[in-house]
Amino acid sequence: MSMLIKNGLIVTSTGRYTADVLIKDGKIKAIGADLDNSAQNIIDAKGKYVLPGAIDPHTHLSMPFMGTSAQDDYATGTIAAACGGVTSVIDFDLQQKGESIFEAVERKKSWAEGKVAVDYSLHPAIMDPRPEVIDEIKDAILEYGTPSFKIFMVYDFRVDDATMIRLLQETKKYGGLVQVHAENVHIIDHLNQEFEKAGTLSPYYHALSRPNIAEEEAVFRAAKMVEMTDSKIYIVHLSSKEGLARVKEAQDKGINVFAETCPQYLLLDDERYKESGFNGAKYVMSPPLRTKESNIALWDGINRGNIQILATDHCPFDFSGKKDMNGTDDYRKIPNGAPGIETLLMLMHSEGVAKGRISLEKMVDVLSTATAKMFGLKDKGEIRVGKDADIVIFDPKQKFTITQKKLHMNVDYTPYEGMEVTGMPVEVYSRGKKVSQWQKDHVEFVGEKGYGKFVKREPLI
Repeated sequence: MSMLIKNGLIVTSTGRYTADVLIKDGKIKAIGADLDNSAQNIIDAKGKYVLPGAIDPHTHLSMPFMGTSAQDDYATGTIAAACGGVTSVIDFDLQQKGESIFEAVERKKSWAEGKVAVDYSLHPAIMDPRPEVIDEIKDAILEYGTPSFKIFMVYDFRVDDATMIRLLQETKKYGGLVQVHAENVHIIDHLNQEFEKAGTLSPYYHALSRPNIAEEEAVFRAAKMVEMTDSKIYIVHLSSKEGLARVKEAQDKGINVFAETCPQYLLLDDERYKESGFNGAKYVMSPPLRTKESNIALWDGINRGNIQILATDHCPFDFSGKKDMNGTDDYRKIPNGAPGIETLLMLMHSEGVAKGRISLEKMVDVLSTATAKMFGLKDKGEIRVGKDADIVIFDPKQKFTITQKKLHMNVDYTPYEGMEVTGMPVEVYSRGKKVSQWQKDHVEFVGEKGYGKFVKREPLI
């Protein structure tokens, strides 16, 4: 099957130009002016952007958590991704007690089999770091195709500093990357106890229980472990001005600390927790929403290159039935997480590019190109000959009012309900196959479950 996309404005991480794109057998075969019209399918993209598909490297599909599980499985989650212009996801794979990394990876792959609508990979999360599991890091990087590993500095399954050091040493040897959820557990535990004593357990106190300093201290400590081992680390969902300052401080010293942030930490703030009734529970996530001051600082961090990646931390729980299952009187019992996989690209264009906060090229970099390079997705992330034809034809003028009724995430709310965005994907292709398209007033899925495949990633440079 061959396809020719004509007259579109191709956007890269370094520039933009008008050209045609020839696609054959799922790959980009040629880029140039007035390419041969003999393709079986010809698309006129005049007035549209031709973007590399976005890559979401932080999702929690089918994840068990706090006595329930995330709403989206691999079918609904990747269908939603496709409708938002996300053509690859890297999902977190939480190792269970007694599991090897291989067993954890194979378990999650079995859950995805026959369901995924776009390509995916996995980050093993090391939650039972037995010596033999640490020894397995080499095979995970070189054989399993999963060279990035998540650890937590919070929760009951957190790792201690000694384990972090061992993981940093092992990943350095073989081309891996440690990703860390950086919050100080002792600060959080102390404040949880204080709020319990005071009887202040509404959703607003979730944010107060995880203050900026908890992230700042953990980022600082993680960076010191990297400095000692001469390795590298990636801070997931960076949320605060103070945490960003510690990232920049380490980077200025030549320490290999990388960071991602998410739309919620750029666009929403802690005033949301004060919404009437129990509505603040919609925004209970960890880390929590911060102040407008942190919003501004994080946009600046993207522009200055201190934050390299944008992701979603997509972890949806129904507001009715799950958020309120046990937590109506105690924020500590509200499942942490919010939906976002489908709204990533539209929000970053509308609130970032269209409002002048970031350039179009920067958007492509932090959503696609830098992400592919960071995580070893060698065939993804760019409109370039030889790459997979993961392509979004994007109309920068198309208006859309975000409402859960017109989205595909399997959850009963969106944090962005009622927000009007400018710019929408109108056709989305995964390895040359159309998976979604604009229809009347929303994007509709036109692909097929099971088309997506597991992508073995390369060891990281």
